[in-house]
Amino acid sequence: MVELIETINLHHTYRNGNHVLRGVNFKAEKGEVTFLLGRNGAGKTTLLMHLNGLLKPIKGKVIIEGRPIRYDKKGLIDVRRKVGFVFQNPDDQIVAPTVWQEVAFGLKNLGIEDKKVKTIVEEALKWVNLEGFESRLCNLLSGGEKKRVTIASIIAMQPEIIILDEPTAGLDSFGVKSIVRMVDKMKREGKTVIISTHDMDFAYEVADKFVVIEDGKIIHSSDSIPEKVAEKCGLRFVRSY
Repeated sequence: MVELIETINLHHTYRNGNHVLRGVNFKAEKGEVTFLLGRNGAGKTTLLMHLNGLLKPIKGKVIIEGRPIRYDKKGLIDVRRKVGFVFQNPDDQIVAPTVWQEVAFGLKNLGIEDKKVKTIVEEALKWVNLEGFESRLCNLLSGGEKKRVTIASIIAMQPEIIILDEPTAGLDSFGVKSIVRMVDKMKREGKTVIISTHDMDFAYEVADKFVVIEDGKIIHSSDSIPEKVAEKCGLRFVRSY
């Protein structure tokens, strides 16, 4: 398989001195669904935020399609067209008042003509089963609906890589099933998908590869998780849907 995105000896320390990533070597292969698992505070979100330039490492590098990320304005624009990021909390991502405006926001910033924007937005909302929601106010949507809106806004940008940070957090069983179906659809369409979670049930539904992070280091990477690794990191099955 071709490594579409990888990190080499990645380190990150926050301003408060918290050294979160400690030499992370991570790989996600083209067209696969890679799950990043670990307990809260293990470094999952910090690692993901490096994969589209939201954070810059203090040491090491992130490589996409064989090229290191450049952290100038043009380099970051380029990487964010390739790598779409869906935050755990949709309220951290939604910036527009209505669903249509939110999904169209990134497209309009790229200067895409209105007629084409309309078509893309309609297709993206259909993709997440939100047809007819165009004029709905985002702040009145349910948590699951907000998650789908943020996914639609990323789908509209047509990235090669989609990152989902704890996409099932706070969702009921219906919401979790909806996310499972969408990830499966991304996989069928050939997207490279990287998902952080501590939900083993969700992971085993659609994963091609499991990567486990503990204390800022990758401790396991394969197509399955040994029981002793799961126990060490507090990972367990809790079927809720």
